[in-house]
Amino acid sequence: MKFYEGCTTLITGASAGLGAEFARQLAPYVQSLILVARRVDRLEVLRDELQSIHPHLTVYIYGADVGREDQRRGLADWLSAGNLKVDFLINNAGLGDHGAFESSEWERVRSMIDVNIGAVTHLTHLLLPSMTAGGRAAILNVSSVSSFFPLPNMAVYSATKAYVTSLSEALAIELRPRGITVTALCPGPVPTEFFAVAARSAEDQSAAHYESMPAFVVTQQQAVRAGLEAVIHDRARVIPGLFLCLAVGVALLVPFCITREILRAFRSKL
Repeated sequence: MKFYEGCTTLITGASAGLGAEFARQLAPYVQSLILVARRVDRLEVLRDELQSIHPHLTVYIYGADVGREDQRRGLADWLSAGNLKVDFLINNAGLGDHGAFESSEWERVRSMIDVNIGAVTHLTHLLLPSMTAGGRAAILNVSSVSSFFPLPNMAVYSATKAYVTSLSEALAIELRPRGITVTALCPGPVPTEFFAVAARSAEDQSAAHYESMPAFVVTQQQAVRAGLEAVIHDRARVIPGLFLCLAVGVALLVPFCITREILRAFRSKL
């Protein structure tokens, strides 16, 4: 973890879940953290927690909905005005939706696209020039294991994460010669607020479907640690959890016509 010493790290979606866990695991090593989320009250609590444990650490908080272009530009302007140069960008903010595509609410779908695709792409584009100018830097994009498979009942979410993984892989190739590491973290089910937010009703049992496969579930701590270690080792992609990694590797070797039939058969359970 000495790789991160002296870094200034920006984390989106830092108010809970993986974002907050990234902050906790990086706090002993980095010079400063920039925590970004809509829920400023949660960011304030996290800032106080981190600074009480790590007095050397400087923590900045910025309230923004990264799904909105004007607020992303506002964040970039605020960083520039404060002379805050980001060395490590963690695009963690993300939204999900569980249910049939035809019955989805367009506003929810659009928000998911704006956050999962728009924010990742735009923030990277806004911050990359200053990151490359400073030499060594890193980008970690939180994707999903669903980026490898078009999951029914999570059609748009899977598609947005496929974009994130593909973008990360392409940028990893483009930027490696310039000393910039780009990594896609592709976890499976992780106990966070994700399923509660993605559910359309209290009766939605989507979380239970995934958590019924305990061999594939990893903790927030394990997922974050896997992502940070992948960045250290300049890996373009990481799937946390040995069993899930092996399962995905095998599944990707299967002809997609067979995978499609398997997904059709298990559609009601996804």
